Amino acid sequence: MTAIVSVKNLTKIYEGGFTALNDVSLDIEQGEILALLGPNGAGKTTLISAICGLVSPTSGTITVGGHDIISEFRAARSLIGLVPQEITIEPFETVINTTKLSRGLFGMKRDDAHIEETLRALSLWDKRKSRNVELSGGMKRRVLIAKALSHEPRVLFLDEPTAGVDVELRRDMWNLVRRLRDDGVTIILTTHYIEEAEEIADRVGVINKGEILLVEDKTSLMSKLGKKQLTIDLQQPVEAIPQSLSSYPLTLGPEGKSLIYGYDTSAERTGITKLLNDLAAAGMTMSDMSTSQSSLEDIFVDLVKEDAP
Repeated sequence: MTAIVSVKNLTKIYEGGFTALNDVSLDIEQGEILALLGPNGAGKTTLISAICGLVSPTSGTITVGGHDIISEFRAARSLIGLVPQEITIEPFETVINTTKLSRGLFGMKRDDAHIEETLRALSLWDKRKSRNVELSGGMKRRVLIAKALSHEPRVLFLDEPTAGVDVELRRDMWNLVRRLRDDGVTIILTTHYIEEAEEIADRVGVINKGEILLVEDKTSLMSKLGKKQLTIDLQQPVEAIPQSLSSYPLTLGPEGKSLIYGYDTSAERTGITKLLNDLAAAGMTMSDMSTSQSSLEDIFVDLVKEDAP
């Protein structure tokens, strides 16, 4: 696939010496959904701001659609829609005028049909004549998305788009995101709701301390780094794990009613068959067992923990 956003050796050092981004390189492919995960202060917003031309890099290059974000700012920026974390809309303007004005600011011709389609997709059409100040926090965030989509961008940045949004509105947003992706729009989102990234993203990037730890296909990442857990329910509770089973990575479940065995899904052998045989030899009887896969959140926490000093 073709990279529509290309970041090469990007560094941003603020006055005072704080390094927000350190030699970041990242290619974002056309028509993909990339989830960018990282703890607070990791550099997510600075990276997005630099790609959108809102922050000047200390060094490195950024191109969007082949246009350099500094020397060809207008051409590059016209391809980008940005939904920031902060709600920044004129409070006493109407929803529809806010959206139309944003389209005009990008030099686009008037297109009432596109504006209506966008507002309807975000369940804002019935609120089109309402002033922004009259809207709930979730609706205001929808107006931000409508503004970002008004000029038909090919790259959409969503910086914590569902913060303060209820479950129903969140679901509608992700349905819209999927439709945009199907139309070839590239979407980059940051989110604290890691289950959303797990559900919607094609690739996942993890950033911490201004550095990209990895960018990988979500399915491949979970397959390589994910771990499975086998829970063995016992007919009779035990107070401790028998010495004969000490070679296994076992932990005792609540009240000694189960044994929990973690294993690597990519390993040639899981060791489960031998464990069950040794369990029987130790005089322990199993009543049931179940497996669970580690989530993207587990993987993210482990990666950031490994990166800690």
